[in-house]
Amino acid sequence: MNITQKEYSSLVKQASPKSRLLKNCINAFWVGGLICTAGQGLTDIYKSTLGLELDDARCLTSITLIFISAALTALSLYDNIAGFAGAGTLVPITGFANSVAAPAIEFRSEGLITGLGTKTFSIAGPVIVYGTACSILYGLVLNIQHLKV
Repeated sequence: MNITQKEYSSLVKQASPKSRLLKNCINAFWVGGLICTAGQGLTDIYKSTLGLELDDARCLTSITLIFISAALTALSLYDNIAGFAGAGTLVPITGFANSVAAPAIEFRSEGLITGLGTKTFSIAGPVIVYGTACSILYGLVLNIQHLKV
């Protein structure tokens, strides 16, 4: 069967699902905003009810968000939320917690060393490596600028 490029393009266009870009962007925006708002709410609650200083309240908020993300990942709920919200769940602390917890949960049956130990940072590892390298490079550039002044 020989078809032209134009006919092939037409067939591909008919078979391809319609783009839901606007809907996906809106969902990512409001879910990401909701996560950030929850984080700010937790900080305010920790400051007012526990009487913590701002830095301590922020630290406890980070711990809470990491715990909630890991728990939702363990309960297989984080993937459902991410499927709906897309990039909205990549708010750094929750997305990073999910990227560490998901492989750990997936490969736990392979044992502590070959499963949990080796797979835990399979997704988050590159982020840590390149994040650290970039922060060192940024620090060097910043120090060089200060030496010139």
